[in-house]
Amino acid sequence: MKVFISADIEGCAAITSWDEVHKGRSGYAEFREQMTAEVVAACEGARAAGATDILVKDAHESACNLIVSRLPDYVRIVRGWSGHPYVMMFGVDRSFDAALFIGYHDAAGTDGNPLAHTMNDRIARLSINGELASEFTVNAYTAAMNAIPAVFLSGDVGICTSARRLVPAMTTVAVSEGFGRATVSMAPAKAVQMIRDGVEEALSGDFARCALPLPERFEVVLEFNNASDAYRSSFYPGVEHPKACTLRFVSNDYFEVLRAIRFITL
Repeated sequence: MKVFISADIEGCAAITSWDEVHKGRSGYAEFREQMTAEVVAACEGARAAGATDILVKDAHESACNLIVSRLPDYVRIVRGWSGHPYVMMFGVDRSFDAALFIGYHDAAGTDGNPLAHTMNDRIARLSINGELASEFTVNAYTAAMNAIPAVFLSGDVGICTSARRLVPAMTTVAVSEGFGRATVSMAPAKAVQMIRDGVEEALSGDFARCALPLPERFEVVLEFNNASDAYRSSFYPGVEHPKACTLRFVSNDYFEVLRAIRFITL
C-alpha cells in the first residue's frame, strides 16, 4: 500500500495564535514539535495498516517545518516548494492508494479556527461550483484527479465537518474548535494517539467508499480582501473580473484550475 500525507500546522492540537505557526516567532518551536508528532502518528497508523511506501509533503509556509530526524526510517519527505500547481500535494501521482491530511484548518470566511484561511491572508473567500472551498477541497480534488481517495483528515471541528460533507465516508479526527480568537483543544498527547488509531482504521477499510467524483466543470470564484490584489491577478488568461475584489475562472480541466489558483494567489 502506497500512502501520501499532506501536512499543515494550523489544525494541529492546541494551536491558537499566529505566533505559534510562523518560523522565528515565540511559539513556533513548541508547535513544530506537535506538527511533527501528529505526522509521525499518521505514519505509524499507516504502517500498522500495511503501508509499505509513505510520502509526506511538508505543506506549511516554508515547507520546512517537520523535524525530519524524528520521521520513521520507512518514510520519504518532500520539503520546500517546487512551483508545481499541485502545491500542497506535490509528489502525488496515480501510483498512490490513499491520501491523508494532517493538521488541516477551516476555510477563509469561517469562524471554526482563529487561523482560518485559504492559501493566504489576501483571500477572503474561495468557492468552487458555488460552494465554499478550503485548502482541503482544492487538495482533495487534486487527489481525485489522480484517482486517489481521501481517506483521513485531522484538524479543527470546522474542517472535519466540511471534509465529511465532501467525502462522507472519510475518517476525521477533530482535535480542536475555535471560538473567536480562542480554541478548545484536546490534550496534544491524546490527539497524537487518536490520529494514529484513526489512520490505521481508515486504511484498514474500503478505500472505494472515499472516492470523490470529479465535476465535469469547475467555476472558481476568488474574493480578495483588497481590490488592488484582485486587479493585479485579473490578467491571468481566462480570468474574469466581475467586481472590484472578485475574480472568476471557469474550466473543464482541473489541472487548469490548479494552475490558475497557483498563479492568481501568488
